[in-house]
Amino acid sequence: MCGIVAGIAQRNVVPILIEGLKRLEYRGYDSAGLAVIDQGEIYRKRELGKVKGLEALIAADPIQGMIGIAHTRWATHGKPSTQNAHPHISSQKVAVVHNGIIENHDRLRTSLQQNGYQFTSETDTEVVVHKIAEQLAIDNDLLAAVKSTLPHLEGAYALGVMYSDRPDTLIACRKGSPLVIGVGIGEFFIASDIAALLPVTQRFIFLEDGDVAELTIDNLVIYDKDGARVERPVVESQLKADSVDKGKYRHFMLKEIYEQAWAVSETLEGRFIGNRLQDSAFGHQAAEVFDQIKSVQILACGTSYHAGLVARYWFEKLARVPCSIEVASEFRYRNPVISPDTLVVTISQSGETADTLAALQEAKKLGVKHSLVICNAPESSLVRESDLVMMTRAGPEIGVASTKAFTTQLVALLMLVIAVGRRFSLTKEWEELIVSELFGLPGNIEKVLQLDETIEQLSQRFADKQNALFLGRGTHYPIAMEGALKLKEISYIHAEAYPAGELKHGPLALIDAEMPVVTVAPNNNLLEKLKSNIQEVSARGGQLIVFMDGALGESDDENVQIIKMPSVANIISPIIYTIPLQLLSYHVAVLKGTDVDQPRNLAKSVTVE
Repeated sequence: MCGIVAGIAQRNVVPILIEGLKRLEYRGYDSAGLAVIDQGEIYRKRELGKVKGLEALIAADPIQGMIGIAHTRWATHGKPSTQNAHPHISSQKVAVVHNGIIENHDRLRTSLQQNGYQFTSETDTEVVVHKIAEQLAIDNDLLAAVKSTLPHLEGAYALGVMYSDRPDTLIACRKGSPLVIGVGIGEFFIASDIAALLPVTQRFIFLEDGDVAELTIDNLVIYDKDGARVERPVVESQLKADSVDKGKYRHFMLKEIYEQAWAVSETLEGRFIGNRLQDSAFGHQAAEVFDQIKSVQILACGTSYHAGLVARYWFEKLARVPCSIEVASEFRYRNPVISPDTLVVTISQSGETADTLAALQEAKKLGVKHSLVICNAPESSLVRESDLVMMTRAGPEIGVASTKAFTTQLVALLMLVIAVGRRFSLTKEWEELIVSELFGLPGNIEKVLQLDETIEQLSQRFADKQNALFLGRGTHYPIAMEGALKLKEISYIHAEAYPAGELKHGPLALIDAEMPVVTVAPNNNLLEKLKSNIQEVSARGGQLIVFMDGALGESDDENVQIIKMPSVANIISPIIYTIPLQLLSYHVAVLKGTDVDQPRNLAKSVTVE
């Protein structure tokens, strides 16, 4: 969601902050701003809209400084506006940028107003900067003032703080919202994501929950949640600055769709010996954990939730492992009953999804002994909170609408089905078949991508549409859900997904010549039933688009257009059939002229509840 970039250096940091904000645009935002200290004064620029607007504002009226903080805001408290944009300033002395939500902001605001502080925004963040200023009035020590403020804040936060009387010091704090320190030569930076800092450093320190860091040009001191001085490891990132470039592609989303064969190969790499999946791929204690569990509970949100829905079918059908899945944001509020010998599996692209992290913590409070995360961010909160880890290795995913993160999550989940399932009812023959299909998956993905031009032409049928239905059965119902989500995310067409057998229970009333109906129809044991559902739609004048195994020899008729898919095994068909739906949503969005990579109102990493 919101993005933070800040730095202290022996050079003008403004260009670095602007470039960092550009690299955080994928997270979703509605305004941008920065502030610097120069000659003992704070200078601030804020602009509603894109970072390029802020950049133009600074070009017209330049500011500079060797210490500065910057931010892209995704509105929570208060509408998108210049006044609500960060950084926020108190008494022209203290400036703050903030990610997260301060839940007790109303109570703090009332108290601060009674003490004479004037508020100029509707945000929860402004209470933080005024509270720090209030503490500075008691003791003119920035670090002490920040430390004194933090116990008053309820909720989640990542903070960057600077003080005009101490232009040599930058403070960073983290509780429930990610923050990383970039280590340079005679300079330090902070950011929400290492992607923002790749042009200036490859060396990073990942702050832990409750950490407070004091940064100067030549020194860094970190204090933990108990106030003790601690050392955090410096991690050398393998990512390069150009890893977040679009390259030859028009949009990041299209680039990431085309990277899926590579990403799947990376997910599989090094996790098999002699075609046998190693338990150690999930962590050195994985074998011991898998021997003890009796069921699986999956917790996830959004696209990751759809991946978990597919996995539930796999766990129960292939391995006969009891498996439940729940939207993470609902799990901790319904007093769930969960057995201690359940493996809690969380799925998150960023590893910082606030609801999923909170759900994992709730499961631990309920006595669950074992947890595993499937994630694409190695130093994220969920990775640190989990006993076992399966990294998807998809590389940076910049487009808000997830593509390669989703397919690699499915691959990781299928590997987990193997590892857990061999302890239940998964036979050696089934395991060997699944492994063989996984190894062949990158090649099959490349075959599907050859349908891109056909799907681009197909997208014309959605040019004037406002609604669409997606149908699937079995493991392909979640794929239909994912297809509907992609279409609504980036084209703003209202789309819904249904199990095809549910048509007669209500959705059939929506069918007419103006309603495109997208159907996922692989060659499996539900195909004949699905064909009957297709006929129900066609008979009522519905316009059907059917993605179907080309080997079946079906052909178009008056109301049905068939897109012939390569023949693949049922086990991996959910992964294969999601790709044309990604391409369809992409081309429809381009046709409609929407912002493909940064759709309105959405954020890539949902770090607040």
